[in-house]
Amino acid sequence: MSFFSQDNPQCHDFLNGAKKALDDDRLQAQLARSLKDGFQKKRLKGMSRLPEYEDLRDRAKAIKAHTLENLDTYLEQFEAQVIAAGGQVHWARDDAEACKIIIDICQSVNAKTVTKGKSMIAEEIGLNAQLVANGIEPVETDLGEYIIQLRKEPPSHIIAPAFHISKEQVADTFHEHHLKQVQGRDLTEPTTLVHEAREELRQKFLNADVGITGANVLVAETGTGLIVTNEGNGDLTQSLPPVHIAVSSIEKVVPTLDDADTILRLLARTATGQEMSVYTTFFTGAKRDTDLDGPSQFHMVLLDNRRSELLGGPLHDVLSCMRCGACINHCPIYAKVSGHAYGWVYPGPIGSILTPHFVGVDEAHLLPNACTMCGRCEEVCPVRIPLPKLLRTWRGRAFEAGHPGGVQRLGLKFWAWFAKRPALYHTVVRPAVGVLRCMGKARPFDLPAPQGGTFMDRYKKGER
Repeated sequence: MSFFSQDNPQCHDFLNGAKKALDDDRLQAQLARSLKDGFQKKRLKGMSRLPEYEDLRDRAKAIKAHTLENLDTYLEQFEAQVIAAGGQVHWARDDAEACKIIIDICQSVNAKTVTKGKSMIAEEIGLNAQLVANGIEPVETDLGEYIIQLRKEPPSHIIAPAFHISKEQVADTFHEHHLKQVQGRDLTEPTTLVHEAREELRQKFLNADVGITGANVLVAETGTGLIVTNEGNGDLTQSLPPVHIAVSSIEKVVPTLDDADTILRLLARTATGQEMSVYTTFFTGAKRDTDLDGPSQFHMVLLDNRRSELLGGPLHDVLSCMRCGACINHCPIYAKVSGHAYGWVYPGPIGSILTPHFVGVDEAHLLPNACTMCGRCEEVCPVRIPLPKLLRTWRGRAFEAGHPGGVQRLGLKFWAWFAKRPALYHTVVRPAVGVLRCMGKARPFDLPAPQGGTFMDRYKKGER
C-alpha cells in the first residue's frame, strides 16, 4: 500500500501533523524513551568502542565525494559486472518507470505474490500500490514494515518504520489480523510478538514468486549489492524465490569492497549502536551451477529520480547520505513531532532536504523551516554532510518562491526594521523575555522558559 507519493504528498500539512503529534501523550512518551534512552545512548556506546571512529568518518566522506565526482564511471562498471555475473540491469529515470520495470518482470514470470525486504526506495516510488493495482500481492517481511502494512500506516522512521507504535498496539494489531491464531492468547511479551510474526510469514517466504529488496551499498568492482538486517528476512527474500529484484538509487554505489567495508563499519554503529547488524548479506548475480541455492533470475533496478540534477549543485552533498537515521534520531523537532508530520517518505533533517527536491518547494516549503539550526544533525552525520547549510539553501529558495506568505513576510520586515535600530530593539525585547517566561511556565514541555535577562543584558554583566 502506498501512502505518500510524489504526485500526492502531504508535506503542506506539517503544522497540523505536528500539532496532532504534540497532543498525543502516548506518542510523546514513546519518542522520549526510544530516542534519548535508545538510539542516542546506543550510538555513543558504539562510538566509544571504536577509537578510529572519527578517522572512519573522514574516510567515508572521501569515498562518497570521490564516487559522486566519478558516478558515471562507477555505475557503468557496476552494470558490466552485474551482467558478467548473470544478472540484468534496468535504468529507471523516475518512479513511474521503476514501477513499470518491476511489474513487467513480475508479470513475465506470472507472479502472484512477492515478498519484500525493507526498502526506502520502494516507499519512494510507491511500489506496493502499483503491485496491488496489477494483481500482485506484496508482503512486507521486515517486522516493522509488516506491522505498519497490517495497520495501513506509512513508516515514521527510515530505519525503524514502526518506531511510533507501542508493543501494546502491536499486540492489538496481531489480535485483529492473525485470525488463525488462538483467540485470547497472551501477547504482552515482545518475544511472543516476534515468534507470532515469524510463524505468519514463514509460508509467505516459501510461496513467493518474486523477492524484492533494496540495497544499502552497491560495489562497482564486483557488481555486488549488499543489505543489512537484524532479522534475516532479507536473506530469505532474496534467496528463496526464483526471481530476485533489487532496487536502489544511483548514489549507493562505491568503487571497491574495501570501500563498502568502511561504510559498513560506520553504518550500524551510527544507526543502532551495533558493531555490525546481525545479518550483512552480499549478493552477486543469479544462481550459478555450483551454487546450492539462490534465484535463477537477478534484476538490478537503478533509480535516478532527479538525483543526477543534484550533482555539482548547492545540494550535492546530500547524495552522500547512507540512510543511517542518525540525524533523525538527534533532531529536537523530530523528537517532538515524529515522522508522519513530515508528510512524505523521508522525515527529519534529511527529509527536509530531500523532500522539497522530489515533490517541489511549493508543497514542502515548511520542512526546511522545521529546524532549530542547533547543528546536531551535522555533528552526528557519519559522512559529515553539512545539513544546516543545505537546509538554509532550501529556506532561501522557499523565500524566493514566495514562501512564507504575506503575514509572515510582513513580520520579518517588521523584525528587520527593529533589528536595524539596536537601541529600540533592546528596549522592546527586554519585556518580551518576561512574556516568554510566563508562556514557558504555562506549557513547560512545549516552550521552555527563558532563564535570566536578554542576551545583551547577560553579556554586559560578564555572563558567558
